[in-house]
Amino acid sequence: MAADDLTIVLADDQDLVRAGFRVILESEPGFRVVGEAPDGAAAVDAVVALRPDVVCLDVQMPGVDGLEAARRIAALPDPPAVLVLTTFDDDGALFAALEAGASGFLLKNASPERLIDAVRTVAAGDALLDPDVTRRVISRATAAAAPAPAPARTPDTGTGTDPDSGSDPAPGTGAAAIAAVGLTERETEVLRLLARGLSNAEIARTLYVGEATVKTHVSNVLQKTGVRDRIQAVVWAFERGISASG
Repeated sequence: MAADDLTIVLADDQDLVRAGFRVILESEPGFRVVGEAPDGAAAVDAVVALRPDVVCLDVQMPGVDGLEAARRIAALPDPPAVLVLTTFDDDGALFAALEAGASGFLLKNASPERLIDAVRTVAAGDALLDPDVTRRVISRATAAAAPAPAPARTPDTGTGTDPDSGSDPAPGTGAAAIAAVGLTERETEVLRLLARGLSNAEIARTLYVGEATVKTHVSNVLQKTGVRDRIQAVVWAFERGISASG
């Protein structure tokens, strides 16, 4: 096997499922399954020992489940990409997986070709969510980030600041969050387009720039916000009340 093979760890509590995934993935030239784990704790140990490029995690496993394993793996130095595989098409599990640090979420009934493409996609540093799923993430994140109702105004006593004076937004939200991490106007625009589920090519067409320019802006967004990939950037934006529509 070549030294530059894409290396994978599989974590699932069912032996037959792991065996099936191994056969599918190792049928692809350049893919190599270097380890297997029957639960989340063993998956974390395998990642530490084997340092794979990608780890495929089942959600429901005994002991440490896939979501907790994803959190522990994401906290490791230079963590691998995490692809969550599940039989459940559940919005709660989806959002929890993304918050835990997963780069992709795939149902186990996906085709072998889709699995191979998913592993390749997350290994390349991209995120695996189609626009429909992205809209679900946005909807849930927006609801979670919805601000509390403003308190009733008290009569102006002539002291203090005017509530309508245009004071700065609350720290950590909206424009304040953008300013805090130093996003430029164009980088903010790119972030909002990412939050709409657009690919780099679609963003390039929308902004009338080249894909290389978009890649640079996306890289800057990830670096400044301190997240690993574009889906984590979407979660970051909507947790801070940054709208996809601007």
